[in-house]
Parts: sequence; C-alpha cells; structure tokens
Amino acid sequence: MTDPNRPLASDTVGLLEGLATTRAIRRYTADPVPNDVLRDIMFAATRAPSGSNRQPFRFLVFTDSDRSDQVKQIVAKGARAIWGGKRTNDGYEQGSGADLTSPKARMAAAMDEYVDNFENVPVLILPVLVRYRAAMHIEGASIYPACQNILLAARALGYGGVLTAFHGPVNEELVEFLGLPENAAIMATISLGKPQGGHGPVRRAPMSDLVFGDTWGEAAPWAIDPPGTQFTSRMKEDGWKR
Repeated sequence: MTDPNRPLASDTVGLLEGLATTRAIRRYTADPVPNDVLRDIMFAATRAPSGSNRQPFRFLVFTDSDRSDQVKQIVAKGARAIWGGKRTNDGYEQGSGADLTSPKARMAAAMDEYVDNFENVPVLILPVLVRYRAAMHIEGASIYPACQNILLAARALGYGGVLTAFHGPVNEELVEFLGLPENAAIMATISLGKPQGGHGPVRRAPMSDLVFGDTWGEAAPWAIDPPGTQFTSRMKEDGWKR
C-alpha cells in the first residue's frame, strides 16, 4: 500500500536536464515499478495543463494482474501490426539499414525487441480523453501534455518509457474489453519500466534545422545548440526525409 502521508519523492534531475535527456526507452529490466513510484509519476500527469482546466484526461494503468496481462496481449497485436508495416514501408532493411552497425539498423533491432516482448512491459498506460464536445483535430492538446509529464516524471525517478499509437489497430477490441463509455477515446499507449542501461545522451537534429525566426526555413540567429550537444545523422541517411 502507498502511504497517503508520503510526500513526493525528491529527484536529482533538474527540469532542464530532464527535458534534454528524456529519450524513448523501449528496453526494460524485469523489475516491477513500485506503487510509490507510480503514484508520483501519475500525480505529475494529473498536474498537466488542459483547455479551461477541464482535465478531460483519464489514465488506465496496467501492471501485473490477469486483466493487465490481457490488455498487454491485445496491445501487443497492435504493436506488431504497426511496426511490421512501418518496417517495410520506411525501408528499414534497405540502404544503410543493411549495415547492422548503422543507426537505422540499430533502431530496427530495438523496435523488433520491443514489439516482440511487448506483453512483458512492466507497466502499460492507456491515456483516455473524455470528450465533452465533438471530436476535433486539436483535442490532443488537452491530454498530450499530461503524457509528456508521465515520461518526464519517469526520467526524474530513474525510470523511462515511450509513447506510441499501438492501440490503433486494436482500438475497438480494447474499448469493448475495457467497457469504455462512448465519449472516451484512447489517445495513445505508454509503456514504462526500469531502463536496461542508462538514459544516455539524446541525439536530435540541430536547432537551426528546426527553429526558425520570422521567415520559414531561415534559422533564428539565436538558435544555437549548447556546447556538447549530440546530433542524429538519421535525417541525412538514404530513405529518411525531413
């Protein structure tokens, strides 16, 4: 049981450091995520901003019950369907993907392992949007900040996770199995666990490729990466486009 009088855990990762070092974690140890840790992570989710502060988000958290195992098995089918198509359509085995040491091939290997073992993720979270009006293209703005809070809080506490859309191909099966009301829409899947290894550096495209000034395509003059920033080469590989 979680002690109701226990305050939030103290973390040693500053906010800006956490933002700069939170990456997608797909490999987990077999260790469960303690309830006290889940409490702190999910508390962070509930503090996220939302339109008119309505907090139209709900979170189903699946750990180690029989029902949780069934939900993980359902989502695993979606994971394999999505990754199987993406692996082919994005040419993961072509070009530099044929070189097993390339970033492209390493990404494919990590995804293979992730989806092949999806039923064993320590924690699976389904973020659900409770609609109070007709579906619209910007409604994710009231739930995805909460999802990012989950990933940042996990990073702060020594855990990690990744957000996917693996629910997509099995959405109807999930909705029926879970008995969700008509106005409840699953918006993502998030897996969490203790990382195998550390978080490591985050490699991204340079700021100058992503942050423009007042003209499209022209980098802002102050868009200069801090010293020590590491960059990804993926965008420059064959088969990858901006």
